[in-house]
Amino acid sequence: MRPYERLLNYVTYDTASDGNSETCPSTEKQRVFARVLEQEMRSLGLENVRLDGNGYLYGTVPGNIPGYSGTVLGFIAHMDVVDDVPSAGVKARVVEHYDGGDIVLNGSGAVLSPKEFPELLRCRGKSLVVTDGTTLLGADDKAGIAEILTLAEWLRDHPDFKHGPVQVAFTPDEEIGRGADLFDVSGFGADFAYTLDGGAYGELEYENFNAASLKVDIAGKNIHPGSAKGRMKNAMTIGMEFERLLPPEQKPEFTEGYEGFFHLTEMSGDVEHCSMRYILRDHDARKLADKKAEALRAAEFLNARYGAGTVSLTIRDSYQNMAEQIARHRHLVDNAFEAIRRTGAEPAAVPIRGGTDGARLSFMGLPCPNLGTGGGNYHGKLEYCCVEEMDQAVECMKNLVALYSAR
Repeated sequence: MRPYERLLNYVTYDTASDGNSETCPSTEKQRVFARVLEQEMRSLGLENVRLDGNGYLYGTVPGNIPGYSGTVLGFIAHMDVVDDVPSAGVKARVVEHYDGGDIVLNGSGAVLSPKEFPELLRCRGKSLVVTDGTTLLGADDKAGIAEILTLAEWLRDHPDFKHGPVQVAFTPDEEIGRGADLFDVSGFGADFAYTLDGGAYGELEYENFNAASLKVDIAGKNIHPGSAKGRMKNAMTIGMEFERLLPPEQKPEFTEGYEGFFHLTEMSGDVEHCSMRYILRDHDARKLADKKAEALRAAEFLNARYGAGTVSLTIRDSYQNMAEQIARHRHLVDNAFEAIRRTGAEPAAVPIRGGTDGARLSFMGLPCPNLGTGGGNYHGKLEYCCVEEMDQAVECMKNLVALYSAR
């Protein structure tokens, strides 16, 4: 079975995670999908298949080299999708031999166009899996799952391909930043791993943002507007002042590459109380610290203006840049580049403007860069995945297994 065929099946399962849930997995529907994958893994001959109580799924593709004592490699993908785009009732289809023009997804004006997304042109002449323009696709990260299990199937069916054991894991709740929280690194049993989690094929990501979350709580004072002069404190307008005190050029819509940002993701409230949530990101840990300090200065300024306790902040670190961990194991980069080249593609190191399970896992003792899966426009209704690039991702993993089995 080709990976895109698996993808067409997997996307019919709604696996959106829920950041407001305190459970793990955060949604029961992720566990439903995990059970489907568990059965497939068993049917493909994986050993030690286990779905734990937190929704993490593990298994081993057995090696076929007697007395093997070399490097054990792992591949990881996540099962959940974002919950801020419709994710149920996905109707995916394949556009064959894409001609490089606009793809009309439905009759309501949803169009996937290279005028807006010029990176689509890399797929000209190839086939694309697309949505009907009303939901996300879910290739982030069901494409990664499909590619890993296609690799497992190929290894089972080609016993002449000599290799060591290959560890496989699928995680819940990556999209809400918890995918590595309860990952069993020692039980996983790999020396090194790669996540298969998004991006164009040929991309290798081993630098990511340092990340923190910022919660702003503003206490206002409600007075009848007819007699409010000098007495009312409108929490919402103070919240807008807080936003204006942050550097306006340091927002996602004005940044790229290694540039960090403040991103206001949520705001709610009334006159008496306002709550704002931000994510803070920067590849440079010192610059992320500067962003935290900038937020604290804004709060101090407003408290001096409106009274102590008006603005309170909660800042929590989320994850770190894995680059410092991967630098100690440069072979992960070199071997990935070689594996990509063997498929006829040119590798490219791309900094992640976000996070991945691999970032956290790298600091938990499992160095874990990320490989592209062949998709694009993730977290949106114009998401797509390239059929041929998915095939190349499987070939890349075969090459990595060969390279590490020879170590």
